[in-house]
Amino acid sequence: MKTAKVCLSSVMLVAILLGIANAMPLNSSARAVVPGDLQQLISVDYRALKDSPTAMQLKQQVLPDNLKQFEAALKGIGIDPDKDVDTLTFASFRTEKQGIKGVGVAAGPFAMKAVLKKMLVQKIKPTKYRTSSIYPMDGGMVMCFLDDSTLLFGEISAVKIALDTRDGEVLGLDTNQTMADMMSSVDSSPVWSILDQLGTQNVMRSALGDAAKIGDYETVKKRLLGSRYTMSFTGGVNFDLTVVSSDSMSAATLSSLVKAGLLFKKMSASAPEKTAMDNTSVDSDGSNVNFHFKSSDQQFQSIMHSELFAAVSH
Repeated sequence: MKTAKVCLSSVMLVAILLGIANAMPLNSSARAVVPGDLQQLISVDYRALKDSPTAMQLKQQVLPDNLKQFEAALKGIGIDPDKDVDTLTFASFRTEKQGIKGVGVAAGPFAMKAVLKKMLVQKIKPTKYRTSSIYPMDGGMVMCFLDDSTLLFGEISAVKIALDTRDGEVLGLDTNQTMADMMSSVDSSPVWSILDQLGTQNVMRSALGDAAKIGDYETVKKRLLGSRYTMSFTGGVNFDLTVVSSDSMSAATLSSLVKAGLLFKKMSASAPEKTAMDNTSVDSDGSNVNFHFKSSDQQFQSIMHSELFAAVSH
Protein backbone atom coordinates (compact mmCIF):
# COMPACT_ATOMS: atom_id res chain seq x y z
CA MET A 1 0.00 0.00 0.00
CA LYS A 2 2.99 2.31 0.41
CA THR A 3 3.43 2.36 -3.36
CA ALA A 4 -0.24 3.25 -3.83
CA LYS A 5 0.04 6.21 -1.47
CA VAL A 6 3.21 7.44 -3.14
CA CYS A 7 1.69 7.22 -6.64
CA LEU A 8 -1.57 8.87 -5.60
CA SER A 9 0.28 11.65 -3.79
CA SER A 10 2.49 12.22 -6.82
CA VAL A 11 -0.54 12.62 -9.05
CA MET A 12 -2.32 14.99 -6.70
CA LEU A 13 0.69 17.02 -5.57
CA VAL A 14 1.82 17.87 -9.05
CA ALA A 15 -1.55 18.14 -10.73
CA ILE A 16 -3.00 20.70 -8.34
CA LEU A 17 -0.08 23.06 -8.78
CA LEU A 18 -0.79 23.76 -12.42
CA GLY A 19 -2.42 26.47 -14.45
CA ILE A 20 -3.02 27.61 -18.03
CA ALA A 21 -0.16 27.32 -20.51
CA ASN A 22 0.69 26.21 -24.01
CA ALA A 23 1.22 22.49 -24.44
CA MET A 24 4.88 21.48 -24.34
CA PRO A 25 5.54 17.79 -25.04
CA LEU A 26 8.81 16.25 -23.90
CA ASN A 27 11.76 17.47 -25.92
CA SER A 28 14.05 14.85 -27.44
CA SER A 29 16.74 15.20 -24.76
CA ALA A 30 14.24 14.68 -21.94
CA ARG A 31 12.56 11.73 -23.66
CA ALA A 32 15.91 10.03 -24.25
CA VAL A 33 16.71 9.68 -20.52
CA VAL A 34 13.38 8.08 -19.50
CA PRO A 35 13.86 4.32 -18.84
CA GLY A 36 11.42 1.86 -20.38
CA ASP A 37 10.48 0.25 -17.05
CA LEU A 38 8.54 3.38 -16.24
CA GLN A 39 6.21 3.65 -13.26
CA GLN A 40 4.99 7.21 -13.71
CA LEU A 41 5.74 10.25 -15.82
CA ILE A 42 4.41 13.70 -14.93
CA SER A 43 4.84 16.80 -17.09
CA VAL A 44 4.46 20.21 -15.46
CA ASP A 45 4.34 23.57 -17.22
CA TYR A 46 6.21 25.56 -14.60
CA ARG A 47 5.33 28.92 -16.13
CA ALA A 48 1.71 28.27 -15.22
CA LEU A 49 2.32 28.53 -11.47
CA LYS A 50 2.52 32.31 -11.47
CA ASP A 51 -0.51 32.67 -13.77
CA SER A 52 -3.03 30.99 -11.45
CA PRO A 53 -3.84 32.45 -8.00
CA THR A 54 -5.26 29.06 -6.95
CA ALA A 55 -2.07 27.28 -8.01
CA MET A 56 0.10 29.79 -6.13
CA GLN A 57 -1.98 29.35 -2.98
CA LEU A 58 -1.70 25.59 -3.23
CA LYS A 59 2.01 25.67 -3.96
CA GLN A 60 2.95 26.65 -0.42
CA GLN A 61 0.67 24.02 1.12
CA VAL A 62 1.59 20.94 -0.86
CA LEU A 63 4.90 21.54 -2.68
CA PRO A 64 7.08 18.49 -1.94
CA ASP A 65 10.17 19.13 0.16
CA ASN A 66 12.50 17.72 -2.50
CA LEU A 67 11.12 20.16 -5.07
CA LYS A 68 11.65 23.05 -2.64
CA GLN A 69 15.23 21.84 -2.21
CA PHE A 70 15.68 21.72 -5.97
CA GLU A 71 14.43 25.29 -6.34
CA ALA A 72 16.89 26.46 -3.69
CA ALA A 73 19.73 24.52 -5.30
CA LEU A 74 18.97 26.04 -8.71
CA LYS A 75 19.08 29.54 -7.26
CA GLY A 76 22.45 28.69 -5.73
CA ILE A 77 23.92 28.15 -9.20
CA GLY A 78 22.28 31.17 -10.79
CA ILE A 79 19.07 29.69 -12.22
CA ASP A 80 15.81 31.39 -11.21
CA PRO A 81 13.02 28.76 -11.43
CA ASP A 82 10.37 31.46 -11.92
CA LYS A 83 12.17 32.91 -14.94
CA ASP A 84 14.46 30.22 -16.33
CA VAL A 85 12.35 27.04 -16.13
CA ASP A 86 9.62 26.38 -18.70
CA THR A 87 8.76 22.77 -17.87
CA LEU A 88 9.56 20.18 -15.26
CA THR A 89 9.21 16.48 -15.96
CA PHE A 90 9.34 13.84 -13.23
CA ALA A 91 9.95 10.20 -14.08
CA SER A 92 9.78 7.36 -11.56
CA PHE A 93 10.97 3.98 -12.78
CA ARG A 94 11.50 0.47 -11.50
CA THR A 95 14.93 -1.10 -11.14
CA GLU A 96 15.77 -4.76 -10.59
CA LYS A 97 17.99 -4.29 -7.52
CA GLN A 98 17.38 -0.73 -6.28
CA GLY A 99 13.59 -0.52 -6.19
CA ILE A 100 11.84 2.57 -7.53
CA LYS A 101 14.07 5.47 -8.55
CA GLY A 102 13.17 8.91 -9.79
CA VAL A 103 14.71 11.77 -11.77
CA GLY A 104 13.61 15.20 -12.89
CA VAL A 105 14.27 17.05 -16.11
CA ALA A 106 13.99 20.83 -16.29
CA ALA A 107 13.80 22.62 -19.63
CA GLY A 108 14.16 26.34 -20.22
CA PRO A 109 16.47 29.22 -21.23
CA PHE A 110 19.21 28.45 -18.72
CA ALA A 111 22.22 30.28 -20.23
CA MET A 112 24.29 27.14 -19.65
CA LYS A 113 27.66 28.83 -20.21
CA ALA A 114 26.91 31.43 -17.52
CA VAL A 115 25.83 28.72 -15.08
CA LEU A 116 28.96 26.66 -15.68
CA LYS A 117 31.12 29.77 -15.31
CA LYS A 118 29.52 30.53 -11.94
CA MET A 119 30.16 26.94 -10.83
CA LEU A 120 33.79 27.30 -11.83
CA VAL A 121 34.07 30.48 -9.78
CA GLN A 122 32.49 28.67 -6.83
CA LYS A 123 34.98 25.83 -7.34
CA ILE A 124 32.21 23.31 -7.90
CA LYS A 125 33.89 20.50 -9.79
CA PRO A 126 32.09 17.86 -11.86
CA THR A 127 32.71 14.15 -12.01
CA LYS A 128 32.80 12.41 -15.36
CA TYR A 129 30.37 9.64 -16.26
CA ARG A 130 31.29 8.53 -19.73
CA THR A 131 30.82 11.72 -21.80
CA SER A 132 28.66 13.50 -19.20
CA SER A 133 29.72 15.96 -16.50
CA ILE A 134 27.78 15.52 -13.25
CA TYR A 135 27.75 18.43 -10.79
CA PRO A 136 26.86 18.27 -7.09
CA MET A 137 23.93 20.39 -5.85
CA ASP A 138 22.71 21.36 -2.42
CA GLY A 139 20.45 18.85 -0.69
CA GLY A 140 22.37 15.77 -1.84
CA MET A 141 21.22 15.96 -5.45
CA VAL A 142 23.32 16.14 -8.59
CA MET A 143 22.70 17.68 -12.00
CA CYS A 144 23.84 17.21 -15.57
CA PHE A 145 23.20 19.33 -18.66
CA LEU A 146 21.71 17.21 -21.44
CA ASP A 147 21.92 20.14 -23.87
CA ASP A 148 22.01 23.94 -23.65
CA SER A 149 18.44 24.14 -22.37
CA THR A 150 17.76 20.79 -20.66
CA LEU A 151 18.93 19.83 -17.18
CA LEU A 152 18.75 16.36 -15.59
CA PHE A 153 18.71 16.20 -11.79
CA GLY A 154 18.18 13.80 -8.92
CA GLU A 155 20.01 11.36 -6.67
CA ILE A 156 23.29 10.17 -8.18
CA SER A 157 22.37 6.53 -8.83
CA ALA A 158 19.08 7.52 -10.50
CA VAL A 159 20.80 10.12 -12.69
CA LYS A 160 23.33 7.52 -13.82
CA ILE A 161 20.53 5.12 -14.82
CA ALA A 162 18.90 7.94 -16.81
CA LEU A 163 22.21 8.62 -18.58
CA ASP A 164 22.62 4.88 -19.20
CA THR A 165 19.22 4.98 -20.90
CA ARG A 166 20.24 7.85 -23.15
CA ASP A 167 23.47 6.06 -24.04
CA GLY A 168 21.71 2.82 -24.95
CA GLU A 169 22.82 0.80 -21.92
CA VAL A 170 19.23 0.57 -20.61
CA LEU A 171 16.01 0.18 -22.63
CA GLY A 172 14.21 3.48 -23.11
CA LEU A 173 10.64 4.74 -23.06
CA ASP A 174 9.98 3.95 -26.71
CA THR A 175 10.42 0.23 -25.99
CA ASN A 176 7.42 0.35 -23.62
CA GLN A 177 4.57 0.42 -26.12
CA THR A 178 1.76 0.74 -23.57
CA MET A 179 3.28 3.76 -21.85
CA ALA A 180 4.37 5.36 -25.13
CA ASP A 181 0.84 4.99 -26.53
CA MET A 182 -0.73 6.52 -23.41
CA MET A 183 1.71 9.43 -23.56
CA SER A 184 0.81 10.17 -27.17
CA SER A 185 -2.82 10.55 -26.05
CA VAL A 186 -2.09 13.30 -23.53
CA ASP A 187 1.24 15.01 -24.24
CA SER A 188 -0.41 17.74 -26.32
CA SER A 189 -2.06 18.95 -23.08
CA PRO A 190 -0.45 21.58 -20.84
CA VAL A 191 -0.55 19.24 -17.85
CA TRP A 192 -0.39 15.46 -18.12
CA SER A 193 0.71 12.23 -16.48
CA ILE A 194 0.86 8.53 -17.26
CA LEU A 195 0.97 5.69 -14.73
CA ASP A 196 1.85 2.04 -15.31
CA GLN A 197 -0.24 -1.07 -14.66
CA LEU A 198 0.87 -1.84 -11.10
CA GLY A 199 0.71 1.81 -10.08
CA THR A 200 -2.78 2.12 -11.53
CA GLN A 201 -3.97 -1.03 -9.75
CA ASN A 202 -2.66 0.26 -6.41
CA VAL A 203 -4.05 3.77 -6.85
CA MET A 204 -7.51 2.46 -7.79
CA ARG A 205 -7.51 0.13 -4.80
CA SER A 206 -6.62 3.05 -2.54
CA ALA A 207 -9.19 5.36 -4.15
CA LEU A 208 -11.98 2.77 -3.91
CA GLY A 209 -11.46 2.23 -0.19
CA ASP A 210 -13.91 -0.36 1.21
CA ALA A 211 -15.47 -0.79 -2.24
CA ALA A 212 -12.20 -2.48 -3.32
CA LYS A 213 -13.00 -5.36 -0.95
CA ILE A 214 -15.76 -6.43 -3.29
CA GLY A 215 -14.69 -9.58 -5.12
CA ASP A 216 -15.24 -8.00 -8.54
CA TYR A 217 -12.31 -5.62 -8.04
CA GLU A 218 -9.80 -8.43 -7.49
CA THR A 219 -10.87 -9.82 -10.86
CA VAL A 220 -10.94 -6.46 -12.65
CA LYS A 221 -7.62 -5.12 -11.35
CA LYS A 222 -5.67 -7.73 -13.34
CA ARG A 223 -7.15 -6.22 -16.50
CA LEU A 224 -6.16 -2.63 -15.75
CA LEU A 225 -3.30 -1.71 -18.09
CA GLY A 226 -2.47 1.84 -17.04
CA SER A 227 -3.88 5.34 -16.63
CA ARG A 228 -3.39 8.88 -17.85
CA TYR A 229 -4.64 12.30 -16.81
CA THR A 230 -4.75 15.92 -17.86
CA MET A 231 -5.54 18.96 -15.74
CA SER A 232 -6.00 22.71 -16.18
CA PHE A 233 -7.31 25.75 -14.34
CA THR A 234 -9.20 27.16 -17.33
CA GLY A 235 -12.48 28.55 -16.00
CA GLY A 236 -11.98 26.81 -12.65
CA VAL A 237 -10.37 23.44 -11.98
CA ASN A 238 -10.69 20.69 -14.59
CA PHE A 239 -9.30 17.20 -14.05
CA ASP A 240 -9.71 14.31 -16.52
CA LEU A 241 -8.45 10.83 -15.74
CA THR A 242 -8.68 7.79 -18.02
CA VAL A 243 -8.03 4.27 -16.75
CA VAL A 244 -7.20 1.90 -19.60
CA SER A 245 -8.42 -1.70 -19.26
CA SER A 246 -8.17 -4.74 -21.53
CA ASP A 247 -11.88 -4.97 -22.41
CA SER A 248 -15.25 -3.21 -22.20
CA MET A 249 -16.64 -5.54 -19.52
CA SER A 250 -13.78 -4.73 -17.14
CA ALA A 251 -14.24 -1.01 -17.80
CA ALA A 252 -17.97 -1.18 -17.08
CA THR A 253 -17.38 -3.14 -13.87
CA LEU A 254 -14.74 -0.71 -12.61
CA SER A 255 -17.00 2.22 -13.41
CA SER A 256 -19.75 0.67 -11.28
CA LEU A 257 -17.33 0.01 -8.41
CA VAL A 258 -16.08 3.60 -8.42
CA LYS A 259 -19.62 4.94 -8.34
CA ALA A 260 -20.36 2.68 -5.37
CA GLY A 261 -17.19 3.86 -3.65
CA LEU A 262 -18.15 7.51 -4.09
CA LEU A 263 -21.58 6.90 -2.59
CA PHE A 264 -20.03 5.10 0.39
CA LYS A 265 -17.51 7.88 1.07
CA LYS A 266 -20.15 10.55 0.67
CA MET A 267 -21.98 9.24 3.73
CA SER A 268 -19.19 10.45 6.04
CA ALA A 269 -17.84 13.33 3.94
CA SER A 270 -17.73 17.00 4.94
CA ALA A 271 -19.72 19.58 2.99
CA PRO A 272 -16.77 20.60 0.74
CA GLU A 273 -15.96 16.93 0.12
CA LYS A 274 -19.56 16.19 -0.83
CA THR A 275 -19.41 19.09 -3.27
CA ALA A 276 -16.27 17.61 -4.81
CA MET A 277 -17.97 14.23 -5.23
CA ASP A 278 -21.05 15.87 -6.76
CA ASN A 279 -18.73 17.52 -9.28
CA THR A 280 -17.18 14.19 -10.28
CA SER A 281 -18.57 12.07 -13.09
CA VAL A 282 -17.55 8.51 -13.98
CA ASP A 283 -18.42 6.50 -17.07
CA SER A 284 -17.01 3.76 -19.28
CA ASP A 285 -16.33 4.10 -22.99
CA GLY A 286 -15.24 0.87 -24.63
CA SER A 287 -12.24 -0.39 -22.67
CA ASN A 288 -11.65 2.96 -20.94
CA VAL A 289 -13.04 4.34 -17.68
CA ASN A 290 -13.29 8.14 -17.76
CA PHE A 291 -13.31 10.36 -14.69
CA HIS A 292 -14.09 14.07 -14.94
CA PHE A 293 -13.90 16.60 -12.11
CA LYS A 294 -14.76 20.29 -12.44
CA SER A 295 -15.17 22.99 -9.83
CA SER A 296 -14.83 26.73 -9.40
CA ASP A 297 -11.65 28.13 -7.86
CA GLN A 298 -13.62 29.00 -4.72
CA GLN A 299 -14.98 25.47 -4.38
CA PHE A 300 -11.55 23.96 -4.89
CA GLN A 301 -9.96 26.25 -2.31
CA SER A 302 -12.50 25.02 0.26
CA ILE A 303 -11.70 21.40 -0.67
CA MET A 304 -8.02 22.16 -0.24
CA HIS A 305 -8.55 22.62 3.51
CA SER A 306 -10.60 19.45 3.96
CA GLU A 307 -9.45 16.25 5.68
CA LEU A 308 -9.95 14.31 2.43
CA PHE A 309 -7.58 16.59 0.56
CA ALA A 310 -5.03 16.43 3.36
CA ALA A 311 -5.16 12.64 3.26
CA VAL A 312 -4.43 12.33 -0.48
CA SER A 313 -1.85 15.14 -0.68
CA HIS A 314 0.58 13.96 2.00
